[in-house]
Amino acid sequence: MQAAPARPSRLYPYLALATAAFTLGLIVFGAVVRVTDSGLGCGNEWPLCNGSIIPPLDNVTAWIEWLHRLFAVLIGLMGIATLVLAIRAYRKHNRLVLNATIVAAVLFLLQSMLGAFVVVFDLPPTMVTVHLGTAMLLLAALLVAGYSSVYRPTQRYSSDSFTQLAFITAALTFVIILTGALVRGAGASLSCTDWPLCNGAVIPTGQGQGALIHWVHRAAVLGLGVTLALMVWQAWRNRPAGVVRALSVVAAGAYLMQVGIGALYVFSAAAPLWGAAHVGFAAVTFGALVLLSLVEMMNTSEKRTEASWKLQSETPG
Repeated sequence: MQAAPARPSRLYPYLALATAAFTLGLIVFGAVVRVTDSGLGCGNEWPLCNGSIIPPLDNVTAWIEWLHRLFAVLIGLMGIATLVLAIRAYRKHNRLVLNATIVAAVLFLLQSMLGAFVVVFDLPPTMVTVHLGTAMLLLAALLVAGYSSVYRPTQRYSSDSFTQLAFITAALTFVIILTGALVRGAGASLSCTDWPLCNGAVIPTGQGQGALIHWVHRAAVLGLGVTLALMVWQAWRNRPAGVVRALSVVAAGAYLMQVGIGALYVFSAAAPLWGAAHVGFAAVTFGALVLLSLVEMMNTSEKRTEASWKLQSETPG
C-alpha cells in the first residue's frame, strides 16, 4: 500500500510567519544594541557573558546584549520547528516553501556565526554591516517561506515593467539598508547635523569623509523614494485592486515613516529610540517589497506555466 501524499501543514504558515515577526523584532533589538553601544556589553566572549552564563543585575549594557542573544536562541528553536514541519509537509507538495525554509536555516546559522565573530573581534564595521545584511536576508527567506505556503494566485498575467520594478526596488532597499549600517559603523551618523541639508550644504564637499558617507546614504534613500513612488503609481495603474496594491502602499508608507524618523534621529543627536525605529521601518519596507516581489513572481510564473501547458497541448504529437 502506498503512503498517503503529504498534506500542507496547518501549523506551518503561522509558525513561519511568527518566526519572521520575531526576526523583525530581533533586527530592531540589534539596532538597540548598536545605538546604546551595548555590542560589547558581554566583553569579547561568546556564548558566555563576561565569564558568566547570566550577567550581573547592575550591568545594563551586558543585559541588553545578553537579551539580544537569548532572543536569537528563541528564534533558532522556532526555526528548527519550522524546518521540521517544512520537510514533513512540503518535501513533495511545495518545493518553494521547503527551499525557502532551508535557506532560512542556513542564513540563521551564518547569522549566529557572524554574531560571535563580531563580538570576538571588537565589532569591525564591515562585519556589523554583513551581520545586519544576513538578518535582512533571513527575514526575507522566512517571509517567502510562510507566505508562499498560503498564497494562491487569483490574478494571472505576464511579467512586465512593474514586475521588474518590484524586484529592482526590493534589491535597492537591501543595498540602502547596508549603506545605513556603514554610516553607523563609520561613526558618521551625526556627520550631517541638519536635514535635509548636510551642515548647510546640498553636497558636503570638503567636509570630510564622514559627511560624504552620510550624504551618499541620504542620496540613495531619495532615489529609493522616486522608485517607490513610480512603483505605487504603476501598481494602481496596471494592477487590479488586491494584494499587490496593498503591499505597494505598505512599502511606501513604511518608507515615509523611515525617512521622517531618520530626520528625527539627526535632530535628536542620535537618540537610541529613533535609531532603533529607523532600522525597524527600513526592515518593514524591505519585507513588504519582498512579499510584493514574491506575489509578482507567483502570479507571472503561473501565467508562464499555463502558457507552456497550452503550447504543449496544441503541438501535434
